[in-house]
Amino acid sequence: MIKGDYWKPESRLHRVLGGCILIRTLTKTWWLLALCGFLDATHAAMNLLMLNLDGSLTLRRFAPLGAVGDMSVLAVAAGACVIATGLWNSGRNNSWLLSLHGLALAAFGLIGLSPLVRGPLSFRPVSLLFVVMSVSIGAFALRTAKTLRRGAQERWLLGAVVATSLGFAFSFLAVGFDWVRLGAPYSFWIWMSSYFAFCAIFMLWLALRVHSQSLPQPGRREASLPIRSPRHAQ
Repeated sequence: MIKGDYWKPESRLHRVLGGCILIRTLTKTWWLLALCGFLDATHAAMNLLMLNLDGSLTLRRFAPLGAVGDMSVLAVAAGACVIATGLWNSGRNNSWLLSLHGLALAAFGLIGLSPLVRGPLSFRPVSLLFVVMSVSIGAFALRTAKTLRRGAQERWLLGAVVATSLGFAFSFLAVGFDWVRLGAPYSFWIWMSSYFAFCAIFMLWLALRVHSQSLPQPGRREASLPIRSPRHAQ
């Protein structure tokens, strides 16, 4: 006879299968996540290029003249990659949170490309977009961590992602609503570079994990165990 707790959430087989939900749903889109991570990393690097040694916000001599427009294109492209990932896996494993992150990121890029936006722009509406980006990544990491078994190394890493995302979200709110003022002018670019670097690391890690789990791995048989009907279990 099959044990009564075989089908409970804490059962061993359920935990193994639950931890593989992310793998099964995102396997075909790992390259989109990797591309998004690369674009975010490039965006982070270009934010650093906006610095001068004297702390001014002008471009360095070797930085492209259209750096702001280029960064906007990068944001739109990265957002499109994440939106495509979410739509490809629509309705499965909280993929809508990835789409939400991508929509906010693409909207941020479109602001820089829109001909309707001229002159200085308040950071408040932009900060709200970054809050949405941060919270959506944190929520996705949290929901994913809950599918993993206790003690899994990935669970601790995802917990760090959640905490970092919430920290960035609060910082965007604080600066956007003038609760906190950044000191030196170069602080803004370092702050933005740090955020995009964080996003790049998370997306690249997620792509690497999904891709590595999609490859044949001899000896790993637990995740492929068939689910038997309780009526035929003995």
